[in-house]
Amino acid sequence: MKFVFDKKRIIVCFLAVFGMGFFLSFLMLCGLGTDPCSFMNKAISLRIGMLFGTWQLIINAVLLIIVILWDRSSLGFGTLFNMILVGYYVDFFDWVWGKLIPANVFSDGVTRWAIFIVALLCFIISAAIYINCDMGVAPYDALPKIITEKVSDRFPKFPKMIVRMVWDFTAILVGVIAGGVPVVGIILMAIFLGPAISLVGKLFFRKNT
Repeated sequence: MKFVFDKKRIIVCFLAVFGMGFFLSFLMLCGLGTDPCSFMNKAISLRIGMLFGTWQLIINAVLLIIVILWDRSSLGFGTLFNMILVGYYVDFFDWVWGKLIPANVFSDGVTRWAIFIVALLCFIISAAIYINCDMGVAPYDALPKIITEKVSDRFPKFPKMIVRMVWDFTAILVGVIAGGVPVVGIILMAIFLGPAISLVGKLFFRKNT
């Protein structure tokens, strides 16, 4: 487990999680797509009439139990920050923007796309910093990693990206069944998040060898 009491890394991880929630609130208001996990959880929370943050905490708590039973190495402070805070940050800022920003800003073609692109870029950077802090990941992200490692042990030639793709596709499918409509943001997130994580890691988290 990665419950390392490194103050600098804990602060950076906390700020990265804050950034994820902050920019995710804009992505959701633009309605042009988010990451598969947020898409699924938002669709379900709307369907059952529950706060996004509350539902996200519940589903993460369930997945956390599975992760603890299988492999605890992916858990840490970052796990707790993500599963507890991101959803409630989104709910809070959704309320704030509703008070401060006219609704038409998120529906007008030009401003909607401009906000979406900036928010998407900043969300990806925040997520990349969060993951590269190496302080643990959310249960949603830990499970496909664990599954991939177990499959690779038995089938070394099995493409490692397949498990994650199936995992995310399943989340999108569940979201669609719950009433969500998948749009361009999910595709962009799937394309750019991986490379962005690698790039941020090379630029800001170089390890001495």
